[in-house]
Amino acid sequence: MFRLGAVFLTICSTAFVFCSSAASAHTGHEHSREIQIVEVSGLLDPIEIDYINLQLDNAQRNWALAIVLQINSPGGAADQQLIQDLIENIEGSLVPVGAWIGQSGASAKGAAAYLVNAADYSGIAPGSRIGNFEDFEKSAAPGITEIKNTLRRGEEAVTAGLIDVMAPTLGEFLLAMEDVGLIEKISTELERADGLIQRSVADDVRVTFNKLSLVDQLFHTVASPAVAYLLLLVGMSMLLLDFFTGGIGVAGGVGCGSLLLACYGLGVLDIRIWALVALIVAMFGFAIDLQTGVPRFWTVFGVGCLIIGSLQLFATHSVSWLTLVGGIGLTLAFVLSGMPALIRTRYGTSTLGREWMIGQMASASTDLAPEGIVVFEQAQWRARVNRLTPIKAGESARIVGLEGLVLEVEPEEGGAVDYREMRQQPSPEVDVSDQQPSQ
Repeated sequence: MFRLGAVFLTICSTAFVFCSSAASAHTGHEHSREIQIVEVSGLLDPIEIDYINLQLDNAQRNWALAIVLQINSPGGAADQQLIQDLIENIEGSLVPVGAWIGQSGASAKGAAAYLVNAADYSGIAPGSRIGNFEDFEKSAAPGITEIKNTLRRGEEAVTAGLIDVMAPTLGEFLLAMEDVGLIEKISTELERADGLIQRSVADDVRVTFNKLSLVDQLFHTVASPAVAYLLLLVGMSMLLLDFFTGGIGVAGGVGCGSLLLACYGLGVLDIRIWALVALIVAMFGFAIDLQTGVPRFWTVFGVGCLIIGSLQLFATHSVSWLTLVGGIGLTLAFVLSGMPALIRTRYGTSTLGREWMIGQMASASTDLAPEGIVVFEQAQWRARVNRLTPIKAGESARIVGLEGLVLEVEPEEGGAVDYREMRQQPSPEVDVSDQQPSQ
């Protein structure tokens, strides 16, 4: 009997010690003095969503006082289920979650507005906006009202019930979370020289600011419509230039890198496939006329495809007019002006070994008076006659020079037998004495 009592006493003592330790540990967690600030900027793509989920898990694991999402986002760019899972994770967090739309001029639209709605407490800076809930329809949410579908600013959003409090700064928002009892006391009071009491976050509260890593930030930036669109144009233009200048060089490397990043961004975003095809077809159209050296039908066709594809590329996200005008204008300037100049410079050197063409015969496809098109080895070339005598369509022409992608030709009859040798011959010296009149 004594032994049974001793065993029972031992078990009770062990249980008491364990419970005391657990309670102490839990109490320590409850009194953690850390507040995590997570920057949520740009579209909510898979990278941004995974990052927010990770920070929520870290805050709960460390029993932080609170986690605050600093939001400036135009909406979602990920699968609806991923965003909905994030919303449910925010709603089920063991740590208080705050959402502050700031700084001034920030916005929370569509899916980002639902993040604000899911938080335990929300704030907004003056000049910031929230709304356009219809851009992301959460299945568990009530019907979208006109109030939620309209962008509301600052105090207007608070009055409409979309936001809990106006907070010009992040610090004031944290103090507001204390005032409503979401977090324990974090404020300290200081009497100013004018006698007023100023509240601020206490020095013993550790406020940490968390951002995406450099690599994640790169891919997150690429997933924005403007960046993905510009990278696509740069990539295709560089590959086109590399194709005409021969070999894989710097232009090819830049083009491949830009296209890889653009493919990731376009894969995340909601795009129209036919518009992407139109942009690719535009580059093929430019390539056809670059081969001949004469802007014709395919150039006009390429310009049309470029404009239509650019305007209709994104289905749910918009690109600013400045981005569109800049992208289209710079692409046309490069393809129609800059690229031919670079090609002429490249082909103007003797390194490509095209001197063998000099002296060969070509057939005029159009009248050369003085410029036109000739056919040489089943390929069309832009040509220019070097004499006053025009060459009619169907007549033969001898190639006597090459300037970029433009052939310099002369009539077959009446031309120099060997133009290269003629050029290399020194000018005959004139004997002045022979030209003097006899006295």
